Amino acid sequence: MRSGRKFAGRLRTIITVLAAAGLLSTLGAAVATAAPAGGREDLVVPSSMGPIKVQVQWAARGGSSALYVLDGLRAPGDHNQWVSDTDVLRQFAGDNVTLVFPVGGRSSFYTDWYRPSSTNGQKSTYKWETFLTRELPAFLAKRGVSRTNNAVVGASMGGNAALTLAAHHRDQFKFAGSFSGFVNPTFPAWNQAMRAAMWDEGQFNVDDMWGPASDPAWQRNDATMQAEKLRGLPIYISTGNGVPGVLDLTSGIGNTVNAMSLEAMSLTATQILRDRLGTLGIRARVDVLNGTHTWPYWQQAIATARPMILDALKVK
Repeated sequence: MRSGRKFAGRLRTIITVLAAAGLLSTLGAAVATAAPAGGREDLVVPSSMGPIKVQVQWAARGGSSALYVLDGLRAPGDHNQWVSDTDVLRQFAGDNVTLVFPVGGRSSFYTDWYRPSSTNGQKSTYKWETFLTRELPAFLAKRGVSRTNNAVVGASMGGNAALTLAAHHRDQFKFAGSFSGFVNPTFPAWNQAMRAAMWDEGQFNVDDMWGPASDPAWQRNDATMQAEKLRGLPIYISTGNGVPGVLDLTSGIGNTVNAMSLEAMSLTATQILRDRLGTLGIRARVDVLNGTHTWPYWQQAIATARPMILDALKVK
């Protein structure tokens, strides 16, 4: 009997220890996945392309929602231009949403390429859609960021990408915004315009991205062609009309002329997308404003989009 009581006592002790260990483990997991409250951080995220730098401004009160903010064609390798060329960090500083700024990917159109660019010695294949919809969300989930309550916006190259990513990944994105985006790349001869732009920015070969203009990948990565998949999604699309204004004064004449021509293309594409959405009966806010293809106007655009983003993500 005495040995039986000893065994029962030891068993209770073991159960208590195991239970305590389980509780501590659970608490530890909770701590590991709790989102930081406020502050900024530079992350290094593993990917099939190699380590990718991601700049983050954490939600002000530790919320789990996130806004992905995509760069333009000339995306630098050391920072996201939204951080350096706009006041977006200040705009969202008090909001309970994490801002996510992927770094790099110039001339990538934030898409999955067929192969590395054959004209500039690129080592790995761009796989930006995979990164933004699988690898990065999985990494951020370990820091308490939701994989399903995200918004995505982008300027220029990133504008079309924001819409197509949202179209193909409705389980992840609850809002999409395009600012001066080239949202109709299948428009006749525009693949050649993209070819020239990508060659100018890093000698990238557009054929290694989506193949020839007849390849189905072009339509898959065209926001206008994918418009039906945007039905029911809150959307904000803006473009300038190519007419320079006060915000262009610091850009210099050469830059302003270039920005005028680029915005003329964006204007045409945006009007085509607007008409397509109207034909389909899909609601979206589309603004055509004075301005050119440059950062001060995109700073204004994201300020306009901000309350829509917070509402779509149910951020308070």
